Amino acid sequence: MKAKYVNPFTDFGFKKIFGEEASKPMLIDFLKNLLPETNIINLSFKDKDKLGQTENDRTAIYDIYCENNAGEKIIVELQKAKQNYFKDRTVYYATFPIQEQAEKGEWNYELKFVYCVGILDFKFEDALKSGEGEVVHTVQLKDQNNQIFYEKLKFVYLEMPHFIKQEHELKTRLDKWLYFIKHLEDFQSIPEIFKDDVFIQAFEKAEIAKYSEDERHDYEQSLKIYRDLKGVIDTAFYDGKLEGKLEGKLETAKLAKQMGLKTEDIIILTNLSKAEIDKL
Repeated sequence: MKAKYVNPFTDFGFKKIFGEEASKPMLIDFLKNLLPETNIINLSFKDKDKLGQTENDRTAIYDIYCENNAGEKIIVELQKAKQNYFKDRTVYYATFPIQEQAEKGEWNYELKFVYCVGILDFKFEDALKSGEGEVVHTVQLKDQNNQIFYEKLKFVYLEMPHFIKQEHELKTRLDKWLYFIKHLEDFQSIPEIFKDDVFIQAFEKAEIAKYSEDERHDYEQSLKIYRDLKGVIDTAFYDGKLEGKLEGKLETAKLAKQMGLKTEDIIILTNLSKAEIDKL
């Protein structure tokens, strides 16, 4: 049966539901229930392409970068498949909303909160043993006595493959959002549990038939990239190619290139250099 609603794990679908001005009610509702301590009343989108201090610094590109009414910074990243140095990447991204708070001249170094949210379409295999099977992983900087050392930086990872609740088991508003994200592409109508203004608006934003011809084309391209990228990465990790020798990484890169993946995605996938990939 042809899908009625977009796949929210595609770049296009995720932006439609959460990343546009008209999508703010959905994003606010989702984040209020994921990060209740933030007391979000309103959000403003910030420039997603943030540069470092010098021209030589790499560009960090976030899926969603926003600021709430209290000036707190929130990054929301959709991670479609396993990547090399995944944790390094999220920590690196967190440095940009911290650095941009620097003020010229005399400054007391007081910072606003920074939240980094990662929606993972794969299993976070190096999670703590005590957290195996959990959907929500919250990470903060702690000391040797397990006391929080710095409370203004928080990483929240949603490990979507572990979310296995059925409709009758949903208890919280966050449960509903996770169920919505995981199963949206499978729905043919709006379930009764989603019959409120925010979720109805989310379903309307996700309905493919309401898109223009150009938007449908963009979505189909985004869906193809998602499926290709996820297939290549999952196969590479399953076969152990990314943990093996250079030959295995080159083989994976060659396959990814044949499937039309962008060079920057292949770099993240294989940790090869642009020069090595260009030679293939």
